[in-house]
Amino acid sequence: MDLNFTAEELDFAAEVRAFVQRALPAEIRDAVLAGEHTPAGYIARWQRILHAQGWGAPTWPREWGGPGWDPIRQHLFDEECMVAGAPRQLPFGLRMVGPVLMKFGTPAQQHRFLPRIPSAEDWWCQGYSEPGAGSDLAGLATRAVRRGDRYVVSGQKTWTTLAQHADWMFCLVRTDTEAKKQEGISFLLLDMKSKGVTVRPIVLLDGAHEVNEVFLDEVEVPIEQRVGEENQGWTIAKYLLEHERTGIANVGINKRELARARRLAGESLRNGRSLAADPLFAARLAEVEIELAALDVLNLRVLAAARDRGSPGPMASMLKIKGSELYQRIAELILETQGRDALACSWDEQAQRWVQDPAAAFYLNLRKVTIYGGSNEIQRSIIAKHLLEL
Repeated sequence: MDLNFTAEELDFAAEVRAFVQRALPAEIRDAVLAGEHTPAGYIARWQRILHAQGWGAPTWPREWGGPGWDPIRQHLFDEECMVAGAPRQLPFGLRMVGPVLMKFGTPAQQHRFLPRIPSAEDWWCQGYSEPGAGSDLAGLATRAVRRGDRYVVSGQKTWTTLAQHADWMFCLVRTDTEAKKQEGISFLLLDMKSKGVTVRPIVLLDGAHEVNEVFLDEVEVPIEQRVGEENQGWTIAKYLLEHERTGIANVGINKRELARARRLAGESLRNGRSLAADPLFAARLAEVEIELAALDVLNLRVLAAARDRGSPGPMASMLKIKGSELYQRIAELILETQGRDALACSWDEQAQRWVQDPAAAFYLNLRKVTIYGGSNEIQRSIIAKHLLEL
């Protein structure tokens, strides 16, 4: 494929760029570009702005309220938004459960749930990982017992991102304990306001409440909220994970954060001159920039393959590995620009806790990116198995 964009694609990118510059509220942009945690209210506000423009679900087809863009335009949209300082659209509804419902959901499920995702009426979270089943997802232990016209669900989910804000959880549960691990799993849609749901915060290294434990104590889920057939959830889970890893290279975010590292290096003084003038630091910046350019090209190749064949397959694993590792390296560069100032903490009167320097918090928070979405060790195993036939 010719990796040069067409004139129409470049015009489209310019249209998105102009819209974001005009429509993105300044307080949201400034917080994102400063590397601060994005409040849930900012995320929802930006989602509603995009929805009003008709761009609330950039990866969705027209029949379900999306713009019907091909993967290249989706990529251009994401990149323009990220570089400009827009918050990331939450993937749990748009890129995970939404595509699952389009492919496996009943008409009633599709018409009930899909319209409320791009409008930010419903906030979704992902109930996959458990204390004993993270990378080994097939080893999950949360049980769902059929009782008449409903399931009774008991168990625990962990590392559940932003569950404290969620209206719904899509959840993998074990419905057959006698079957092989992958064959006894079902996929349920669980109302987070149900009796028996308890959400407890997990505070991360950077001091933020971003993930949670979710305890399910005999939670009743109507049978019409099961997606697909009983015990066929593993097929759905694999389909969802492919969509989760599409776009996980974070090319746009990496470009934005690399620009921040460059700016901070120019502002930071070492022995009377800017850190950007230090040849060793400049070489590290250049190395990351070159690798990011190579990742950008690989990402476009994968997007082109996805457009032609409909699925990125194991190539998505390559993007996840490289994108997450570059993200961490850029965070290290940003941390270094702050020198000993990165050790500073301040007291947040409203939150009643000590708050780390933003560069240090950013660095610590990104220790997770090589783990979530399937750890990089697991991604390397996928590549070895499917591409190298090992």
